[in-house]
Order: sequence, then structure tokens, then C-alpha cells
Amino acid sequence: MPARKNQRRHHNNKNKNNNNNNNRQHRQQLQQKQQQEEDEEEKAAYRVEQSEIYGRYLVANRELDAGELLITEQPLAIGPCVGCEPVCLGCYNPVQLEDKQYRCPGCGFPLCAAKCPGINRKSGHSARECEIYGKHRSKAADLLRVGVSPDQVRDLYELVLIVRIVLLRESEPEKYELIRRMESHTELRRENVTLWQHYEQKVVRRLKEEWQLTAIGTEAEAEELHEICGILDVNCFEIGQRGAKARTLYPSAFLLAHDCSPNTSHTDDPESFAIILRTSRVVREQEPLTLSYAYTLQGTLKRRTFIQGGKLFWCQCQRCADPRELGSDCSALVCQSCQQGTIRATAPLEQTADWACDRCDNRLSAVNLERLLDRINDDLESIDVHNIPALENFLTRYRAVLRPNHYLLLSAKYSLCQIYGRIEGYLLPQMSQEDIARKERYCREFLKIIDLLEPGLTRLRGLIMYELHAPIMVLAQLGMQSGRMTRQEFQRSIKEVVKLLQDSSHILQMEPPGSSEHEMGIAAADALSKMRG
Repeated sequence: MPARKNQRRHHNNKNKNNNNNNNRQHRQQLQQKQQQEEDEEEKAAYRVEQSEIYGRYLVANRELDAGELLITEQPLAIGPCVGCEPVCLGCYNPVQLEDKQYRCPGCGFPLCAAKCPGINRKSGHSARECEIYGKHRSKAADLLRVGVSPDQVRDLYELVLIVRIVLLRESEPEKYELIRRMESHTELRRENVTLWQHYEQKVVRRLKEEWQLTAIGTEAEAEELHEICGILDVNCFEIGQRGAKARTLYPSAFLLAHDCSPNTSHTDDPESFAIILRTSRVVREQEPLTLSYAYTLQGTLKRRTFIQGGKLFWCQCQRCADPRELGSDCSALVCQSCQQGTIRATAPLEQTADWACDRCDNRLSAVNLERLLDRINDDLESIDVHNIPALENFLTRYRAVLRPNHYLLLSAKYSLCQIYGRIEGYLLPQMSQEDIARKERYCREFLKIIDLLEPGLTRLRGLIMYELHAPIMVLAQLGMQSGRMTRQEFQRSIKEVVKLLQDSSHILQMEPPGSSEHEMGIAAADALSKMRG
């Protein structure tokens, strides 16, 4: 009996040990799984890669969710945009050249006010900059007077950011070195005689010979100035909120590759000018992170020309290679020969290739097409964006020339989407049912194209969805009151309104607090709350 008891005791102890081992292994597995999940969460969103096509660029290090924050960073350097009208050197808001405009007592440059928050701040008008401009007042601020040629004014403002980058060499050498490591495409730019001569005459010689900046004097430094000009052309962002416009360089945001239908969207903080960059849709692991260097709502011919002119490469993305531009057809024209066919690019990646009708043998040269587009664009640019009858007339006049989704018609429709219901004489209570229905139709047409070209959590989608909810709501209420709409149809419309407000609120409240888009996002959330309350 005692032996049998000992055997049982040994067997029980063995079972206990096995159970303890199993429990230990289970705990270890749980800990490993938890650690793996934590590691996955902490894994960087992106990494830097190198390729012959992109150079240095960013790729997703893991699958990224739509709306995931990628980059928030302050500018390395900031200044007025190229070709800008007069702006305050502290906050970049527009200023006038009249005598009554406040001017910096040290250098004479016009500023918005004596207490502009950008004075003596890294993102604005510094004491060192003021000292340099003051020494060369006859060549700088004294040109900023009423009656001076607009070209002279623009040339002067183009120098500001270049001077600020040169000054970083002394004041903040770490920032200066970060900027100098950016791509400048100097050799490619040297081959472009017009571009090179512009910078040689308007920037390099002017700063060396006229301004005689102490930091610049040798031929090597002249080359350095050309490199800075190239770095700005290739890597800078144009930003702005609430009327202020500026161009900036950021430490890492410049590494995003270009695509005409990008997977990220960016905005900037109106106070600090920091860039805020998020994914606009789900991004697969290993997928390049992209943004668009050009305005998305522009046709392939003009878009590619713009990119090549500033960034010195011909875009070959999926959208550019597709004659129908991802199904948007936003470059298509009506054939003037047969009136039935559609004219599209025959070889979209060949800039000088003919465009041809898909029904007859009519062809249009790229040169003649560009002239036609320039003429129509000039017509559109001459119209006040608040002039509803003129914009409607524009749509009528070019309906027989441009297909409905053409980017020039979309541009006019976008303006109408925003101003119908918002200006005197066309406020929602004043609008006819036909005008309200027209606003709804334009919003739907515009949103359909944006869903193809800028899908996901993009600012443009959020804005149009917010504009669309109001006409749907009003027409639904009018339909119920008149008996032309069934209760089921009314409920379907209300359900769509709720979804539009949910999505626009979510998208627009990701914009920086204080921006007009963020305020619109709050308004969408309030409207949704009232509907549910």
C-alpha cells in the first residue's frame, strides 16, 4: 500500500508539473503575442527608400489606416511665394503699397501692423533680415511704392526666402545643412536656358552685385545660390490659411513621391505654419507614400507641363498614362467635326502627340489644343468667382466644346457649389427650387470626380459633402410639403444627409483648429446633433 500511495503521489506531482508547464507556456505565448502587437503598434509608419525613378522617397512600413497621422513638423525656412502680390513679411497676409500702409521702420518693407506676430520670429521678419534690407533700401523697399511695375515687385519678393536660407548658414547651420542635402537638379536646370538665366539675372547677380551680401562673394557661392533656387523649385510647399500664402521647406515632408491621384493629404497650421500630413485612404505595406505636386483638378496636358516646369520630370503615373484619367474624362472635348465623338489624347505620355476623335478621323494637335485651353481658361479667370450668372453663362457657352467632366467646367461648378446658398440674392431661403436642384446636381457631379481622383479622407471631398447636404435636405422638405415625395423617399434623403454630415464632420475636423475647414467640420457636427436631437 505505501508503495502504491507513493506512485499515486508521484503521478499527481507529475500532472501538477505538466499543468504548471502548460500554464507557463500559455502565459509566455500570451506575453509574446501582446509584445508582438505592441511592437506592431510602435513600428514606424514609414521608412526612406531609394530608387532610380523617385530618388529618396517614403514607403509604408506597415499597413496604414485612412486618416493616420504621418508627419507634423515645423518649417526649416519660410517666405513669400514666387509671383506673389505684396504681402507682410511677418504673417504673409496681403498688404497694400499705399503711403498709409504701415512699414517696418528699419527697412521700409510693408507690414500688416506694428505688432504683427511674425516680427522677430523664426517664421517671419527677423532683425538680421531687416538690417540687410535697411542697408540696401534704395534697391529693396523703396521699389515697393504705388506705380511700380508688378514684375519688379514680384522679383523683389522672390528674393526674400533665398536671403533667409543664406542667413541660416550663420544663425542655424544645422537647418542650413538639412536644406543643402535636398535635391536641386542643378545640372538639369542648367540645361534649361530660360530657367537658368532667370535665376542668374534676377537672383544671383542681384544679390551679389547689387545687394553685396557679405555672405556671398565667390563663384562657388554663386553656384550655391543656384542650388538654393533649385532646392526651392523642387522641394518647397505652398501653404496658407485665412488669406496668408507662403512657401516653405520641411525636414522630411519633401521626401514624399508624386502621384496625380495621391494616397496622402496635407494641410498646415495657420499659426505656426507646421505641415500636417495624413493618409487619405488605406495604404498597403511597401506602397510609396505620395502627394500631388500639381492641382488635382487639372487636365493631363497642363498638369504634366506644370510638373515638368517646376520639378523637372515628366509624370508617368497611372492617371497620366490613361486617356480617360482613371475614368474621370476630365480632359475630354466634344469633337467639332462630327459633334458626336469625344476627343482624347492618343498618347498621353507624349506631350506633343495629337488628340483624336473616337468616332471620326478628326485630329487636333497638342499645340492647338493648348491654345484653346488657354483661351477658355483666360475667359474663366476673367469672371468674378461670386458672379453666379456669369459662371452659369460660362457653362452654357462651353457646353458644346468641353465634355461635362472637363476640368475647366468642373472649376466653374466648384465655385457655384460654394456660392449658391451663401451670397445675397442666392441664400437658401431666396433660391428657387430649380436653383437649389442645380446646386445639388453640381455637387453630385463634382463629388463623383473627386471620388475617382482624390478618394478617401480628403479636404475637397469633405467640403463638397458639406455643401451637398443642404440642398438635399431642403428639397426633401419641399417634396414632403408638396406631396411630390413619399415618406420612404423622404427617409432615404434624410439618411443620405446624415451620412454626408458624418463624413464631412470627420474629414474637416482633422483640419487645424482655427481654419475655415475645421469650423465647417464643427458646423457639420452641430447640424448632425440637431437632426438626432
